[in-house]
Amino acid sequence: MITLQAPASKSVSHRTLIAASLARGVSLVHHALSSVDLQRTRDILHTAGAVMEDLGDGSWRVRGMERGPQGGADVPADCYVGESGTTCRLLTAVLAAGRGSFRIHGVERMHERPIGALTAALRALGARVDFEGKEGYPPLVLTADGLSGGDVDMSVDESSQFLSGLLLAAPFCRAPLRVSLTGKKVVSWPYVGLTLQVMEDFGVAFVVETLDGTVWRETPWKSVTEARPGELRVTVNPGAYQSGEYRVEGDWSGASYLLAAGAVGRESSLVTGLRADSLQGDRAILDILRTMGASVEVRDDGILVSPSALRGVTVDMGACPDLVPTVAMTAAYASGDTRLENIAHLRIKECDRIAACAAELSRIGVHVEEGKDFLTVHGMGPQLPSIPEGTVFRAYNDHRIAMAASLLGLGSGQRVVVDDPAVVRKSFPEFWNVWSALA
Repeated sequence: MITLQAPASKSVSHRTLIAASLARGVSLVHHALSSVDLQRTRDILHTAGAVMEDLGDGSWRVRGMERGPQGGADVPADCYVGESGTTCRLLTAVLAAGRGSFRIHGVERMHERPIGALTAALRALGARVDFEGKEGYPPLVLTADGLSGGDVDMSVDESSQFLSGLLLAAPFCRAPLRVSLTGKKVVSWPYVGLTLQVMEDFGVAFVVETLDGTVWRETPWKSVTEARPGELRVTVNPGAYQSGEYRVEGDWSGASYLLAAGAVGRESSLVTGLRADSLQGDRAILDILRTMGASVEVRDDGILVSPSALRGVTVDMGACPDLVPTVAMTAAYASGDTRLENIAHLRIKECDRIAACAAELSRIGVHVEEGKDFLTVHGMGPQLPSIPEGTVFRAYNDHRIAMAASLLGLGSGQRVVVDDPAVVRKSFPEFWNVWSALA
């Protein structure tokens, strides 16, 4: 058995540092992830008026913004999001609740990722948004004078982060903000639950309602597992985030590679630092691995996954899209076909993750079929062919592809080589050090 430590949650780290920066007074945040994406978020929050002191070992002392986010008067405040879609989407909404102007921009790929559904809602609430290039895509200049509140519709077909950003900004609105879900589907709803959890922890009042026939009824928000467009709305009252002391939980997305390693490798993996009752949608990796036939045991000291004969499955990945690369690579070891569905939005991530998974699996002879919103992996289990000497897997500048591809060498005891190993700094900087215990 090999014991491995899960990284801090990237999603919760973003949200907790944002809430602490919006709170009055000083907060202590412990076990926050140190990664490039979080650096982008911290830099922009600092630019907008928060003061952050690095106490070491993932702990930060945060002095919140006295008057909310403050931008430039004559020249827009520079807000560089790099490759971080989370930073871009959450902070575009949060900054719109402040005062002044902000220029939001990133790497070239970020300028290909849509943000129009969010900016349309912000315009309806009083923000001015000027796109420098293509309408609905960064880079953009945001000119803010607070948000009005009231009723606004929000489609999250492309990303739940649009809704999360609006919710985080809502306490700064001049009147209660009621956001109604529209569109065709809800993507990654569990991430909205993480946003609501952080807001509740920081003392923000809100109400979740679901439609019962023709009547809106208040619903305990933790009971929501599926939100249908036209049938859910969230109301947030004006108020203040409360400063305090908070600890970020472990990351189920980053831990998914370590857990899958136990199922396909030569030794069991005991992954520590995770909350078994977490609201993170990627906790679904446990159910997926169990359904595939893996031996999974939730223990007091961690999650134990042991080598097992795996079988192909069909899974709707809409609520846990970040797991698709992990499950796709794991499926190569299964007997039979694994079909991953409801994943169309993965084509607008850091790379086209559907095409990337298909290409890297094909590199070792695994037959893969891809469609607009699905990926089918024809498993070769239980043992994959040895990776030819000199093979270099592509990361596509995508941290999740690089980490997931590492699973392909475990069955044969080989260390996978990727063309850009440093890309993991985006979400799991210590990944290769942790992985060295396995391969």
